[in-house]
Amino acid sequence: MSNSSVKKQSYNVPLWVKPNLSIKEASVYSRIPTSKLYEITEEQDCTFVLWIGSRRMIKRKAFEEYIEKQYSI
Repeated sequence: MSNSSVKKQSYNVPLWVKPNLSIKEASVYSRIPTSKLYEITEEQDCTFVLWIGSRRMIKRKAFEEYIEKQYSI
């Protein structure tokens, strides 16, 4: 089977249901610019980032808790 014959399935899952979000999805979800999310997730003590190799995913529930505790970002 060649790579061209394999089709990717896509699922339309609402962002508020997904357990992990990409940086782009987290940006849309929170209205925080992607550049700021990259900056925040570079910090060593960032509790809501999940590294999968070199890819960052945002743990949605932990991210929501983080946002609730912040005065400004």
